Amino acid sequence: MSSELREEVIRLFADRTGSDEKLLEECTSICQIYNLSAEALLYKWEALNFRPSATRSEISAFTMDSIVALKALIQRDLAKENVRKPQHRTIATSNIALVNRSRLPANMLKNASPAQRVGAVQVKSEGFGASHVKFKGPNEDVSSRKDRSYRYMYEKISERGEALDDQIEELTELIQTHYNVSDLGDPSLSADEEITAIGRIVHDSDSSTTPSKLTETTVALETSRMVSSGARVPLRFDPELTIRGGAQGVGSASLYPGAIVALKGKNGGGGWFLVTEILSIPPLKPTFVSLGLPNPKADPGGSDIPFSMCIASGPYTPDADLSYKPWRALIAALKNDKPAVTLLIGPFIDVQHPKIKNGETDILPADLFRTLFLQPLRAFLDSCPGNIAVLVPSVRDLISRQAVFPQGELDSELTGSDPRIHLLPNPARFSINDITFAVSSVDVVYHLRKEELLKRGKEVDTIAPSSVDDTGTDPMANTCRQLLQQRSFYPLFPVPSDVSHEVNLSVTHLNGLRLADGAEECAPDILVLPSRLKQFSKAVSSTTALNPSFLMKGTYAKVNVAARGTVPGIKERITTEVIRLEA
Repeated sequence: MSSELREEVIRLFADRTGSDEKLLEECTSICQIYNLSAEALLYKWEALNFRPSATRSEISAFTMDSIVALKALIQRDLAKENVRKPQHRTIATSNIALVNRSRLPANMLKNASPAQRVGAVQVKSEGFGASHVKFKGPNEDVSSRKDRSYRYMYEKISERGEALDDQIEELTELIQTHYNVSDLGDPSLSADEEITAIGRIVHDSDSSTTPSKLTETTVALETSRMVSSGARVPLRFDPELTIRGGAQGVGSASLYPGAIVALKGKNGGGGWFLVTEILSIPPLKPTFVSLGLPNPKADPGGSDIPFSMCIASGPYTPDADLSYKPWRALIAALKNDKPAVTLLIGPFIDVQHPKIKNGETDILPADLFRTLFLQPLRAFLDSCPGNIAVLVPSVRDLISRQAVFPQGELDSELTGSDPRIHLLPNPARFSINDITFAVSSVDVVYHLRKEELLKRGKEVDTIAPSSVDDTGTDPMANTCRQLLQQRSFYPLFPVPSDVSHEVNLSVTHLNGLRLADGAEECAPDILVLPSRLKQFSKAVSSTTALNPSFLMKGTYAKVNVAARGTVPGIKERITTEVIRLEA
């Protein structure tokens, strides 16, 4: 049947498309999805593109933009047909309003039966085949999903203060245990002896009336309310400053608003705290896999086969149009490479896209997503049984109910609850077989690089690198190291004003930004951080930090993982590559 349909499409559309294989393939796909004959599709296209004039009438050229407009026309026609269908109602004997559910948007039909939902296509799991890999993501129980899809835009000042204090207290306990510090001092009080103080780096607002980057004269320390009632004290640094317990070769401490630090020094009564030593936060523990050991808590029946993963981050279309040409090019590459896992990071439908901001499209965001993004993804998964896709949203996603960070996963109604497509929150921790991943769509690398103040000092009791590639001198690797040390996907606070629209941070839900893996506090094997900065793959202690950049810029990443026992260690098992997308 499909071969006959394709022949009919070629017969009717070959002259109009210039025998373009991509256009012919799209026409065939539309006929199959919407159950149309090739002749019916031709009539719809001619009606859509007919341009009458006073002198002559003509049909405009058939291009990929015609495909987008044609799909939108068909969907509008289907919606009109659903509205016109007679509603079989029983006569009500009481004052009960009868609601036409076909006129309601999909997000208002959460409690409706599948038969009552319009536009949310449910996908049956039969025929997909078993997955090639074992995927484990965040908890999917009702309570966990509800916690991630929290209500926002209302935060009490007291709750914000408690959340910020909790961050300091958690790392305080860790630092005291690691460095055997019994008592903490108040840096705002004058003292003759050195003390150890732990707090958050802040901008000294008294020294600057407008927000600006930290300098040595504007940096201050804010302690917790338990130690010194949240007092702020300006910092000055001793010329013989030492940095204890840092990674070998770094030779400096990164200071930025929001960073939790441990400092040794004293307040001599001059109104500031003189820092003589910075105690580096101890690193996260490596996973069992990175140590070459079997995980005692791992599923004994778990998969141990090699696998490949493709990682791409939005935007997926250039600002000039909504053609999603880079996305279609990536799908073609995926069909050739057939990776077992495809990690796709938002935004998928970008609220900042000029065409959407200016109202130049009348197609609903959910319909845009299903037509331009989801249909090609499903076609790829159909051609590769057993492969899966993992979707992580962005705060700029128009199809997400939340425009706040941390952010819950996308609604399963958008993908029709397709079992091959796993929806994760932003940020997220998950694992494929025995390899753990951490991912966030917020450009935290750029934000940190823009705001940090590097304070150099003499290294003491450094930690030797676990890899020859981790020299400690790479700026990007050291920026990623900050996230691992601070145990947070976004350690900055407050968010820089010029990029606040990219984050929209919910302070009372900072626990959703925890990067540590539960009580074990293990570092992820692979940390994915898409950024506008140049793409990279860096070794940071036991973690591989990866920036695939944005697909709109023509790059994506590929990860290959070998099976256990085939190579000596985790660095040899994991190979990463940033690939330039072919036009």
